This record gives sequence, structure tokens and C-alpha cells, in this order.
Amino acid sequence: MNPVLKHLVLSGRRVVAACVRHHSSLTTELIENMDKKATWDRFYAESSSRTPTFKNFEWFFGFEAVQDFIMPLLQTKSHPDTPLQVLDMGCGTSALGPCIYRHSPLPVQVTCADISPVAVRLMQEHVRAKAIQPHNISSKLKFVELDCTQLHEHYGSRSVDLVVDKGTTDALLRSKEGKGKAGLVLKQCLKVLRSSGALLQFSDEDPDARLLWLETEAQEPGVMADVGVQEVGELRGVCYYCYQVTPRLIVH
Repeated sequence: MNPVLKHLVLSGRRVVAACVRHHSSLTTELIENMDKKATWDRFYAESSSRTPTFKNFEWFFGFEAVQDFIMPLLQTKSHPDTPLQVLDMGCGTSALGPCIYRHSPLPVQVTCADISPVAVRLMQEHVRAKAIQPHNISSKLKFVELDCTQLHEHYGSRSVDLVVDKGTTDALLRSKEGKGKAGLVLKQCLKVLRSSGALLQFSDEDPDARLLWLETEAQEPGVMADVGVQEVGELRGVCYYCYQVTPRLIVH
């Protein structure tokens, strides 16, 4: 088996295993259909029905593990009169977006987006029941149902300062029919990010595989992308990485 393909398969099983510990009936569906809306609707519906009180579900790790990668990118405003635009892409029921909203000293508009209306509803109900106080009183937080292959329908070109992707691209790449969607999502991110903005992908995929994929797929007319990687650390025997993609406008 091709080493890159083998890594994707093995990593995909690790991702699924995190869910299967709680949702064994979803095993096959998750392995093959992590790019499908219906899969995640079922996942989050079953997840919420098994617990009497709401609990955030975190892919890989929570905000505390990656805040030192995220918060330094929110230290400077691109436009003095508007909040920094932050997108938590494929948010599920993670607390990542709300934590950015709670901790950012500068005003931020945090949009937590997911393809599953079930996940979006659960988070909306959770923040209504348990109000989150922002660090900056001008900050805003919202949850929206959004297909991230179509970011241009929600955002204008060059309007977003930071996109955070914790496991979303991994889920697409490891799905039966998701690889093309993963490339499209990356291109959409490059379209909506400001030239001063960045995309952060948190993943357990080895840099030899992910860097090559990012450099190959990050091709957009008029835009080049700088791609880098830092090690997040090891958790439960798995090494995680932060891949940063920064768009650069080509001036002719």
C-alpha cells in the first residue's frame, strides 16, 4: 500500500475510534461517510440522547492544547473599526470557538459553522442556557449551518482573519468520497482569507503527507500560499501537528 494512503487509513481509524468508544453502531458509517451531513446529524443526535446534560465533544483535544497557536494570531486588528473575523470550520459541538470568544482581548466575531443542523442547534441551546462572557464586550459569537465547500456564500472575498480547522479536513480526506471536498474547502478558505489572515489545520497526519497535499491543493488564481507546520505534542500515543496556511496575493 502507498505509504501516504496507509497513513490516511490508519489515522482515519484512530479518528473513528474516538467516536466509537461512545457510538459503536456508527462505526462503518463514520469510516466511509465522514463527508456526509446525514452521518453527522446521526452522530450528534445519538450523542445528545445518551447524556442527560450537554457535554462538548472534542476532536483530538480542547482549546487549552492549542491556544498558544491560535491567540497570537489575534493580537492585531486588520481594520480598526471592525472586529476580527474568526471561523471555526466544522465546529460540531466543540468548545473551541466559544473559548476564542471568551479569551480574545481584541474584539472578535467568532462564527462556529457546521454542516449538521443538529450540532448547530445543540450549541445554540447550550450557550442560551449557559451564557458565555467575552473578554471584550464588543465580541460576538454565533453558530451557523454551513457547508464549508461553499464559504463564498457566507463570506465575501478577503474578509476573514482566521480559519480554525480541528479535524474537519482530516474527516474529509479519510472519507470514501471526501478528498475532492477537502481540496475545495482549502480553496474556499484561500478565497475568503485576508492577505494578513491564516488557516490553521490541527491534525494527526504526518507532515510528509499533509504538507505535500497542502502545497499541491493550495493553488488559486492570483493567490499563492505559504505553508508551515509546528508540532502540537503527543496525546494518548498520537503526535498532533498545527499546519498553517497563509495566502499571499500575487501582484502583476
